[in-house]
Amino acid sequence: MREDRLDAYLSANDLESVWFARPNSFAWLTGGNNVVDRETDIGVAAAGYDGDGVTVVTDNIEAPRLADEELADHVAVHETEWYEDSLAEGVRSYAPEPAAADFDVPGFDTVDPTSLRMPLSEDDVEANREVGQTAAAAVEAVCDEVEPGDTEHEVASALRVALSARNLEAPVVLVGGSERAQQYRHYTPQEVEIGDYVLVSVTVERDGLHASLTRTVAFDPPAWLDERHDAAMTVEATALAATREAAGNGDDAGTVFDAVQDAYAAVGHEGEWQNHHQGGAAGFAGREWIATPDSEASVTTPMAYAWNPTVQGAKSEDTVLVTEDGFEVLTRTGRWPTEEVDAVDRDVAVERHGVLTR
Repeated sequence: MREDRLDAYLSANDLESVWFARPNSFAWLTGGNNVVDRETDIGVAAAGYDGDGVTVVTDNIEAPRLADEELADHVAVHETEWYEDSLAEGVRSYAPEPAAADFDVPGFDTVDPTSLRMPLSEDDVEANREVGQTAAAAVEAVCDEVEPGDTEHEVASALRVALSARNLEAPVVLVGGSERAQQYRHYTPQEVEIGDYVLVSVTVERDGLHASLTRTVAFDPPAWLDERHDAAMTVEATALAATREAAGNGDDAGTVFDAVQDAYAAVGHEGEWQNHHQGGAAGFAGREWIATPDSEASVTTPMAYAWNPTVQGAKSEDTVLVTEDGFEVLTRTGRWPTEEVDAVDRDVAVERHGVLTR
């Protein structure tokens, strides 16, 4: 499937090769990891496709390790000297031209890999299922142990340990206690006690594939929490139902966003969508695209989607595989309270995670 998409891309753009050095696309093409320094956007190697196969360009420091530990036997490795060439120069010296790349290579076109990575292949779906279930198990294990006197920082630290122990990277770890979850939509953890309830949100990655989820744990929650959480679940269910519709009709993400806006109004929180992005497609990025009112992004199946509607102090979020036939919650363990939630103006119900009361 990857080769077919890349062949079509090369043909449509009159190119001889296309190159990927950003970690998620490198992983998509090779199945390997090209990251050494996580503070950089570009990895230590670039993977290229020229119609005949995949070649990786990297320096002599990384070549042996990548060949031994990260790359399949059929992937060729072209080695440069670390002191002679930058990665871009190494790719330029080797690549059949004209060419495109997802990073800055002088003389090359720029490729946006998002459309190439969508929809997910069968192997991608199976791998993403494992990532999602593992992430949910880690998050829920931590949530089972949190106490009102724990600080947001302490909970976040426990989450990072639990995720790392399961071979998951965590680019996003948010923990919002009862005070800060009401004030901010991105509750980056602080040295404050979580108090009466807590929202825990993570995005994880393994082998390039991402999954996102949020869980809510309540001890002595405010009276409005259940209503707002129910509202957020209803908006999320509506977004998922509209996603499947849009994929079947060939509509774009803007159409799904229209349904999201209508759902907020239907649950009594019109305009609440303006306070936080609503999510979108997920896969080889935390969000392959984020929906907006005028978004023209393609809605495809089978594809993972992570919609994340919020109502002040409440949030509903999971990574869900949307197919022609229905929905599969990838970030699910079966050990958290769930309920079937009806979408607005659609004869569709989707299983959603409720509030865990302890």
